[in-house]
Amino acid sequence: MALGAKGLVKPHSSLFALLARVVDCGIVITGVAITALLSANTVPQAYLIAALGAVICLQFSAEFAEIYRSWRSETIWAEASQVSLCWIASFSFILAIGSVTKLEATLFAWPQFAQWFVLTWLMLLGWRVILRVSLQKIRDRGYNTRNVAIVGNGELALDVAHRLQKCSWGGYVIRGFFDDRQAPEAPVEGDQKPRTAHGLTRVCPLSGNFADLIKEARAGKIDQVYLTIPMRGEQRIQWLIKRLAESATSVYLIPDVFMFDLLHARTINLNGIPAIGVVGEPSRGTMSMLKRMEDLMLAMGILALISGPMLVIAALVKLTSKGPIFFRQTRYGLDGKPFKMWKFRSMTVCEDNSSEIKQAQKNDTRVTKLGAILRKTSLDELPQFFNVLEGNMSIVGPRPHAVAHNELYREQISGYMLRHKIKPGITGWAQINGARGETDTLDKMERRVEYDLQYIRNWSVGWDLKIIFLTVFKGFIGKNAF
Repeated sequence: MALGAKGLVKPHSSLFALLARVVDCGIVITGVAITALLSANTVPQAYLIAALGAVICLQFSAEFAEIYRSWRSETIWAEASQVSLCWIASFSFILAIGSVTKLEATLFAWPQFAQWFVLTWLMLLGWRVILRVSLQKIRDRGYNTRNVAIVGNGELALDVAHRLQKCSWGGYVIRGFFDDRQAPEAPVEGDQKPRTAHGLTRVCPLSGNFADLIKEARAGKIDQVYLTIPMRGEQRIQWLIKRLAESATSVYLIPDVFMFDLLHARTINLNGIPAIGVVGEPSRGTMSMLKRMEDLMLAMGILALISGPMLVIAALVKLTSKGPIFFRQTRYGLDGKPFKMWKFRSMTVCEDNSSEIKQAQKNDTRVTKLGAILRKTSLDELPQFFNVLEGNMSIVGPRPHAVAHNELYREQISGYMLRHKIKPGITGWAQINGARGETDTLDKMERRVEYDLQYIRNWSVGWDLKIIFLTVFKGFIGKNAF
C-alpha cells in the first residue's frame, strides 16, 4: 500500500489513466463501426446507440475492477484478465438489453454481435500488449525507470527484491538495502554497480542505514521505498515514514504477514480503510461461478455415462443386504455448514451425528460383502454427483469428513478447518496422492490436510481437469480404501 505524508492510502491517478480511458472508448466505437461497415457498408443509428451504451458500461465496470491503475508491477496476464472481464460484463449487459429491443434484428443478429465482441476484445488487449512491449524497450535503455530502496535485510526484504527482479518489464533499479539495526559493510569488489531488475547479483551487504536512505531520498535519487520492517517495529516505521515524507519519494509498506499461514491473502477496502485478509475466500465471485459451471457441465456429462452402472449397483445393494439403498450422512461443507452427503450403503449400520464415529478398517465386520467391493473401488461415492448438482459439493475438492472427525481434528491440527473455505469434493489432490482411507494416526490426517490446503491455494480449472484425469487411473482403487 502506498503511504502519503499523512499516512492515508491514495488511489493511483494520472494523465495516462485518462488517456487510457479515451483509447478504450474509441476502441469500442471503432469496433462497432467496423462491424457495421462489414455487414451494411454504413453505420446505422442503432449501432451508435449500442456503442454508447457499451462505453458507459465499460467505464462503470472499469471503476470496480480498477483497470486504469498502474500495472507496472503486475503481469500482462493479470491486466488482460481484468480487462477481459470488464468487456465481457459490459457486452453481456448490452446484449441483454438488445435482445429485447429492435436492436436484435440489426447489431445483435448473428454474426454481427460476435464480430463486434471479438474485434473489440482483441483491440482492447492488443494496444496494451503493444504499450507494454514499447515501455519495456524504453526502460531497458534506462528511461522511465524507478529507483527502488528496500528497508530491511530479512527474508521478506529478499522476497521483495526477488519479485522486483522478476518484473523485467517494470524498469525497477534496486539501489540497495537499508537498515538501522545492522552496520553497512563495504560492497564486494565487482559489485559497485546499482542492482537492477535484470541483474540482482548480490543482496548483501547493506547499502546504508536510515540516515543514508533519507539523504538519498531528499537528493531525489530514490523514487520508491519498500518497508519490510517486522510489525513489531511500529515506532521505527512511523519515524521513517515521517522523515521520508519530507521528500517526494513514494513509500510502500509490505506487512510481514508471511509469518502467518496464508490462505488466499488479499487486500480489501473496508469503507475507506485497507484491510489484509490473512485467511481469504478462494472461491468467491467470478472464480466461484467458473468452478460452478465446470461442476455442472462435468457432473451432467458423467451422470449420463454412469446412470446404467448406478442402477445396477442400486439393485445389488437392495438384493444383497437389508437396509436402504442410499446412506446419507451429515458432513461439513462450504464455510463449515452441514449438509447431507449421498453414498451407496456399504455397511450394515447407518451412523450419523454421533459423538464418535469409528472409521472403516481392514476386515471391518460392519462392511457388507458388496460394500467391500464398492468401497475398495470407490463406487459407493458415485451418488455424490447428485450433491454436486444440488450445489453442496464440487467434483474436485477436499474430501468431507464426518462431523465427529471434524470436531476432533479441528483441535489437533492447525488450519484443519481451512479445508472448508471451498466446497468439498468427490475426488481431490490428497486422494490421488494416496492420502485417503483410514487416518488411524495424526500424521496421516496432517498429510491429507497439507494436500488439501495446497490445492486451495493453487486452484485452477486446469488443475481440476488434471485431478479428474488422474482419478480415473489412481483415485478409484487404493490400498488404504476399506
